[in-house]
Amino acid sequence: MKTIKGPGIFLAQFVGAEPPFDKLETLADWAAGMGYVGLQLPTGVGGLFDVELGAESQTYCDDIKGMLADKGLQVTELSTHLQGQLVAVHPAYNELFDGFAPPELRGNPSARQEWAVRQVKAAAISSRRLGLNAHATFSGALAWPYVYPWPQRPAGLVEEAFAELARRWKPILDVFDENGVDACYEIHPGEDIHDGATYERFLEAVGNHPRACILYDPSHYILQQLDYLAFIDIYHSRIRAFHVKDAEFRPTGRSGVYGGYQGWVDRPGRFRSLGDGQVDFKAIFSKMAAYDYPGWAVLEWECALKHPEDGAREGAPFIRDHIIRVTERAFDDFAASGIDASLNRKVLLGEA
Repeated sequence: MKTIKGPGIFLAQFVGAEPPFDKLETLADWAAGMGYVGLQLPTGVGGLFDVELGAESQTYCDDIKGMLADKGLQVTELSTHLQGQLVAVHPAYNELFDGFAPPELRGNPSARQEWAVRQVKAAAISSRRLGLNAHATFSGALAWPYVYPWPQRPAGLVEEAFAELARRWKPILDVFDENGVDACYEIHPGEDIHDGATYERFLEAVGNHPRACILYDPSHYILQQLDYLAFIDIYHSRIRAFHVKDAEFRPTGRSGVYGGYQGWVDRPGRFRSLGDGQVDFKAIFSKMAAYDYPGWAVLEWECALKHPEDGAREGAPFIRDHIIRVTERAFDDFAASGIDASLNRKVLLGEA
């Protein structure tokens, strides 16, 4: 069995204009000072790692690795959540998602998509140069506006949406395969891949591509009322990245899963800092250990109530205390009686 690596932290929610949050080197010092040993790096507009430069330059990648190693840190994964979203955008969301692209591409969906595809492919090459074997991303969405079928969806609409999603992603997944890196889709509302059933649709559409893997984040399953422990049992062989994020779901007589267009503070389902929600992380970490999960446990902090710096400070010891250092021998080895065929037959059959 493998011991999960960590604690790591996804830096996307902490990047800002003021020190120490304004550049990677000082963010790294901040994270290391709280006890993190891994960083998941956002890329793209406003990101901390230039994937296109990384794809071209081993020196750039080595410099980043070296700077972090001097602080006792590693890169856990690169993230192209924003660019992955732009691989497939329904026209209803064009204006809203324009902010994920460089300013010169806004208002030009086809150019924006080409940039996004180039970025995600570059992230695969950069990941290889960094010595990584997993990558975090989103699938994007074409069918999401039709998730609740009223009026009834036209026959074949969902099938064509996933066929088109596969046509866009298959060449990208091939680049990941060429570079020995798993593309880990975060199963997330707002994406066409938002639960197990939709992941299976996508996987079938891309021919069970070996690099079409999963970023497991139980908070999104709490909000959907999906069994997040059974999910691990079903899909553990495809889980290659792990966001440690808490959530709670407390329905009322006024609002449930859909949230009533309310702000996050007032929604029945909301994200919480680690330990403040309802996720059974002891059970999750136990299942991950039992199934030999090979990667990192990475904090993704989101909470409508707690200050982010408090959430980050509390997250490192929370993850560290939940990681199970797996045993090297069975607990009952002391009682082993050895292998003896004649003894076994005597025990079972009473033979002399």
